[in-house]
Amino acid sequence: MTGLLRDLRPPAGVVRVLAVSNLARTVANGFLLSVSVLFFMRAVGIDAGRVGLGLTVAAVLAMLVSIPAGQLSDRLGSRNASVLFGAAQGMAVCCYALTGGFTGFLVVAALSAMADAGGAAARGALIAEAVPPAERVRARAYLQSVINVGLAVGTLLGGLALAGDSGALYRWLLAGAGLLFTAAALLCLRLPRTKLPVPDGSTGARRHVLRDGPFVAVSALNAVLVLGTDALLTVALPIWITERTDAPVSLFAGLVFVNTAMCVLFQVRMSKGAEDVTGGARAMRRSGILLALCCACFALSAGQPAWVAGVCLVVGAVVHVCGEMLHSAGSWALSYELAPPDAHGQYQGMFNLAQRVGGAVTPLLTTAVIIGWGMPGWLLFGGLLLAGGLATPAVARWAARTRPFPAAGAPTTEPPADGATAPQPTGAATA
Repeated sequence: MTGLLRDLRPPAGVVRVLAVSNLARTVANGFLLSVSVLFFMRAVGIDAGRVGLGLTVAAVLAMLVSIPAGQLSDRLGSRNASVLFGAAQGMAVCCYALTGGFTGFLVVAALSAMADAGGAAARGALIAEAVPPAERVRARAYLQSVINVGLAVGTLLGGLALAGDSGALYRWLLAGAGLLFTAAALLCLRLPRTKLPVPDGSTGARRHVLRDGPFVAVSALNAVLVLGTDALLTVALPIWITERTDAPVSLFAGLVFVNTAMCVLFQVRMSKGAEDVTGGARAMRRSGILLALCCACFALSAGQPAWVAGVCLVVGAVVHVCGEMLHSAGSWALSYELAPPDAHGQYQGMFNLAQRVGGAVTPLLTTAVIIGWGMPGWLLFGGLLLAGGLATPAVARWAARTRPFPAAGAPTTEPPADGATAPQPTGAATA
């Protein structure tokens, strides 16, 4: 237990500053998730269809700016870009509270989403530039644990505000979210100024990430595995429980709690061993296997007595969160170690773009395939996730071979079988 609690405390320095910044930012995100849609519908008077349209337009624009925003981060420096995008998001969210119609809603939602996409690329690059390579995945694991705590706190406080169902209260909460985003951005000023990346003789001239076919392929496989992470749990599962099983609907809240608690407690520990290309590829493979298994567990809950269905769902949720944590660790390792040292911003932008596409497709795909087809849909979906996980090591080896620079831990042979010890690169952190 002592070791587990020690895992939850970010190390002093860069990671701790980023953790505090992330906590403020994700509490603000929790506020938005809780009240923004209801605010625009009830207080501003925009109908549900137009709210959905506006959020879709904002999401598409966020995808389109991910790579250009990453390029801007490479030019301005990741710390400066993190402050710029974070402050821009804070101002846009503050403007939520002043919105009086659909046009204003569309503008502020789009600006907020684009700033969020830019900030994600800049923060990813900031970690690459401010944290030693062997410690990057562990740093991201600490920050991911903080993200789950912040979202839980923000969603809970936002939920309490919903009880009041007051337009004025919604506006105060949204203004508070905007100030938290701004504070999170300004906290980055406490970090040392990152050096502007300059192409060196080993990497040659900086090339556009979209011309890097192997990295794009790795990003695409990552997007496949994203199909089985957050949205599978939050979109497909509650509908499945309601329409296809005899388990109580209230069980879903418990499954979300299990997911959040395990991510907070075990993300750092589950990330050990995924510090380089070999470890990241192995984690992605294991993730695909576990996500496929969780689909089978969820599928078995159909047509069973309530208690049997409940057991299947709980077991599936535990397997799911383990696969989700392995996916996070593996994706971080591959996104960092396969990126040129002078272009982390645009490469993080590419990886974030792929993840956003995966997250956007999941609700439509899961409702059509899983809810529409039942157990065969689950098995088909699980097969897709399994294929994505099993294909990742080979594609990662291909990507590593094409790097014009040495990728840490680049696998030259098949990754060791699960359970075997992977060789550590010189200077790599040990578990």
